This record gives sequence, structure tokens and C-alpha cells, in this order.
Amino acid sequence: MCRLYGLRANEPTKVECTLAYAQNALLKQSQEDRSGKEHSDGWGIVCYANGMPSLERRDTAAHQDLHFASAAERLYARTVVAHVRRATVGGPAIENTHPFVHRSWTFAHNGTVRAFDRVRPLIEREIPERLLRRRRGDTDSELAFLWILGRMIDEGLDPDDVGPDAPVAEPGVLGDIVGRAVLRLAELSHVPGAADTKQSRLNFVLTDGRVLIASRWRHTLFWVLREGIHDCEICGIPHVHHSPQAHYRAAIVASEPISHEPWQELAHGSVITIADEIEPRIQAIGGL
Repeated sequence: MCRLYGLRANEPTKVECTLAYAQNALLKQSQEDRSGKEHSDGWGIVCYANGMPSLERRDTAAHQDLHFASAAERLYARTVVAHVRRATVGGPAIENTHPFVHRSWTFAHNGTVRAFDRVRPLIEREIPERLLRRRRGDTDSELAFLWILGRMIDEGLDPDDVGPDAPVAEPGVLGDIVGRAVLRLAELSHVPGAADTKQSRLNFVLTDGRVLIASRWRHTLFWVLREGIHDCEICGIPHVHHSPQAHYRAAIVASEPISHEPWQELAHGSVITIADEIEPRIQAIGGL
């Protein structure tokens, strides 16, 4: 159980108010979300510069750590992923703190892979050894990330390829990979006869800085599309490094609505894909 946030924009965007000062900013959710739960077991923020992720994370509560707001204040980026953690599998520790990064890829998870002791050896066998050696913590989330990277290799997309000559991930292919991964993990972790609350919750965010994918599976997930330059409702100024030749567009996904904007709830069993053109594409997972 965690809270997550992802932004993909066509121009560098400042996210300080969204993360730290909005009506329901991620900082506030770390203290208490809409259901009254605290998410105090660590925080992390990734932004992309020159095509690679820059990561800051700590194993402290965001609402008790002045460095969270300081880190948010510095960010201007086209792609940002942020996360506050409520530990389930794996205790509070820096190596268990989201987001996780591998080369140009970033991953965050809101939820839990149920029956993880049973599922872990099944998916470990399907992860290439060179990826499995990169594991640093003991969470279900990090292992799910490495497993998804392995599924990408099966589709001819090597996550170790970086740089200007690296193949560009095709958004539709990535969306399909994440959707199939969600279905497979849900199947592997299904406990016959258990109540719905005992099933896996698999809200994922995956990005390489150019394409951002988010899934909703048994947890809340919302999204909003921003078009044009507007003053921030919190501080009263726009938060975009804007070019007059561009029409600003940004799409944001979050576990809960953060502002007074017209957030839309993503349907359960869906994947939303946001690529360079910032035209969100929503597809059902496995034909649900």
C-alpha cells in the first residue's frame, strides 16, 4: 500500500506545488491518505535529464523530511515519477524504497503481490541472471520490476540498451507488456477461496522518460490532462518552461486526485499509455 505519481509533459514542468503544497499533495498523502492511512516508510522522486533518470530517495517519512520539499522545489522535467511508501513486503530501508531504476527505466508500485513467498521463486526463475543480480532489496515490487524488464527482453527490447542509438520503445508494445505482466502476477498470486481484499494489488508506473505506462489493478488510480499555460491554483504562477512555438500538454497519473482539476478515475483492469504526443491511450488489460 503506497501512493504514487507520474507526469509526462511536452515541455519542462515544475512539480513543486503538486508534490508538496497542493490540496492533496503527495507530501500530505504521506501523512494521511483519503482512507486515513499513513505512508511514512520512505519516499522517492525520479526526474529525467538527458534521457536518463535522476533519483532521490530516503527511507524516512516525506512529511517529516524537509528534504522532500527541497527535492521537489528543484525539479523541472518532462517526466517525473514520485512515490511515498507504506511497507508491506520488505521493511523500511533505502534499498526497498521506490521508485526503482535500471539504466533508463523507472518503476513504482502501489499495492502488494499476495502470496509472495509462493510467487517469488516462480518469477525468479523467469528473470535473466544479469537482471536478478541487480536486485538490492527484498520487496515484491523490485522483483516485479526486474521480471517486467525480462518480459521486455522477450519482446526484443533490451533494457540495458541506452544512448542515442538505442531502440525506441513502442508505446503499444510497452502497454501490452505491462498489461500481460499484471494478469500473470494476479494469476500466480491468486489464493483460491480468498476474499477480494486478499488478491494482489498491482498499480504500476513504468517509464523510460519517453513513454509512461500506468496500470490499475485493485487500487485507485486517477489521471488528468492539462492543455495550455495556466496559472497554478496554489502559487498563482505557471510552472512551465514554455516555448511560444509549442502548445503545452501534460498528463498526470496519481493514486488520488491532487488538485481541483477535473481528474478522471481509470477503470479497474486498465492500462494508460502516455507518449511524446501526450495523447493518453487507455486500453483494457487482457480484454477485460
